[in-house]
Amino acid sequence: MYAIVDIQGQQFKVEEGKKLFVHHMKDVEAGKTVEFDKVLLVDADGTVTVGSPTVEGAKVVVEVLNPLVKGDKVIVFKMKRRKDSRKRNGHREQFTQVEVKQVIA
Repeated sequence: MYAIVDIQGQQFKVEEGKKLFVHHMKDVEAGKTVEFDKVLLVDADGTVTVGSPTVEGAKVVVEVLNPLVKGDKVIVFKMKRRKDSRKRNGHREQFTQVEVKQVIA
């Protein structure tokens, strides 16, 4: 059984026991459970239910493993040739690591 769920504007395919890195969620602690009810699609043993826009009564329960994980460093380098113009910038995205405990359809 799997589901497609919308978590903070991103869509994820979730199954029980799967670990995900989602955009950083504020005000969550390690070990707490969070429920997401924006379930767009549910596949229960070959029976596919597509929501319009969401599936009624379906939700996904996840447990927060690590509330703040920093992603890989991304370097942004802009240069214009023959202009003596260079700009170097970078950032690290912040994620929250969660584990899917239950898919309720």
